[in-house]
Amino acid sequence: MAHEETYRRLDELRRAAKEGGGPEAVKAQHDRGKLTARERIDLLLDPGSFVETDAFVAHQCRDFGMEKRRYPGDGVVTGHGLVDGRRVFVFSQDFTVFGGSLSGANAEKIVKLMDTAMKVGAPLVGLNDSGGARIQEGVVSLGGYADIFLRNTLASGVIPQISAILGPCAGGAVYSPAITDFVFMVERTSYMFVTGPNVVKTVTHETVTSEDLGGAMVHASKSGVCHFTAPDDASCLLAVRTLLSYLPSNNLEDPPATTPTDEPDRSCDKLDDLVPEDPNKPYDMKVAIREVLDDGAFLEVHEHYAENLIVGFGRVGGRPVGVIANQPAVLAGCLDCAASLKGARFIRFCDCFNIPLLTFEDVPGFLPGTDQEWGGIIKHGAKLLFAYCEATVPKVTVITRKAYGGAYDVMNSKHVRGDVNLAWPMAEIAVMGPKGAVEIIFRKEISASGDPKALEEQKVADYREKFANPYIAAERGYVDDVIFPRETRAKVARAFSMLRTKRDRNPPKKHGNIPL
Repeated sequence: MAHEETYRRLDELRRAAKEGGGPEAVKAQHDRGKLTARERIDLLLDPGSFVETDAFVAHQCRDFGMEKRRYPGDGVVTGHGLVDGRRVFVFSQDFTVFGGSLSGANAEKIVKLMDTAMKVGAPLVGLNDSGGARIQEGVVSLGGYADIFLRNTLASGVIPQISAILGPCAGGAVYSPAITDFVFMVERTSYMFVTGPNVVKTVTHETVTSEDLGGAMVHASKSGVCHFTAPDDASCLLAVRTLLSYLPSNNLEDPPATTPTDEPDRSCDKLDDLVPEDPNKPYDMKVAIREVLDDGAFLEVHEHYAENLIVGFGRVGGRPVGVIANQPAVLAGCLDCAASLKGARFIRFCDCFNIPLLTFEDVPGFLPGTDQEWGGIIKHGAKLLFAYCEATVPKVTVITRKAYGGAYDVMNSKHVRGDVNLAWPMAEIAVMGPKGAVEIIFRKEISASGDPKALEEQKVADYREKFANPYIAAERGYVDDVIFPRETRAKVARAFSMLRTKRDRNPPKKHGNIPL
């Protein structure tokens, strides 16, 4: 056959690229409970859709005997394929080759992929499993990280960027995932930290394991770095696919609509009994969220972090929406530093990518205390306010019970360009709760009374009658409608349908200066 030797060489190089670090290294990867780089790509993408790029790239290092150790692909697999028929770009670090460490050539592959994803306007998914910078290359590998960070920053708000941490991610490597929109981690096999346990012990004399320092649940519940956790690689990659189903390919497209299987006008009878008659009793706001969304399907983001605020994705009438909701079952639904950060970041993501916002509000205010004040609740709360004010996507709010003080303003009130604001009949919209208000307004009168307890109870009842309801706000147009809870899904669906062609914009500027 003509060119037999030429074709044989091509076949050998392709086979070598697919073998990665070889059978022993692959076995070691499997023994750790982890999949290989290519196995992960196969699970993420639609079957047979992967198109690999730069499979033959190899490092150019000639120091420390590296010239004798060269593998096609050089420790990262790059390319593109389809997820539910839509184009997605992906790089997958190969731990079987030099521990997945980043070299100059390796970084160039990733940068090239990112540049193409930006030009095409398609999401970028990074599957991270790396020992960090390749020490043998010194500053070249560090420069490679910086090249990637720059692309992450330029792509922010243009294409969705998702990072899955499927192994170690330490040192400078953590900053690329931190810039991306969503971070997934696998429990017990992945970790993230700037400095590892050995450095921590040397500097601070603390003894800590990698898992306790930077494991999945640590970052999901304490730092907020991680948005989703999964028990293994396969379920993590399936969750990435699910998240992508709610997102547009880029900032110029609308999120993908599906044919609704749930009647938009469906009555939510369960909601009529959701809110307790005692205004101080908790209830689970997730019940309201799932009742209103199509088929009760809700993809919660940051489930284990700042649980007093719920955020996530669902659909109304087949179209994706971003949900932000106070959770009365945790800290009475108060806003604190962590919840404000969580909500602000999520709102800004949705606004970047044309995803309408649905807010469920039951908030007695901002959490008081020295920890909060010294921790910066003023600036953190301002971030949430800034995000709502800045957002130009359709914004619908449902006040289920309390909307007190500055928190009423912050939670997508009419005054910050809320488009449709609805309230349940038991909603209390006021500067503060009845008892606190009476103690301030009538302090002298009550203390001078012959029966202060009786007078206070009467004043509380009077205040509740006048202000602990939605009708004063409705009279002024701050609330567009007072509705039965069972009507919520129908009213929300109609509101988003009406707002589908909404156009709004902010004043021309380079960018705002959010209070970071």
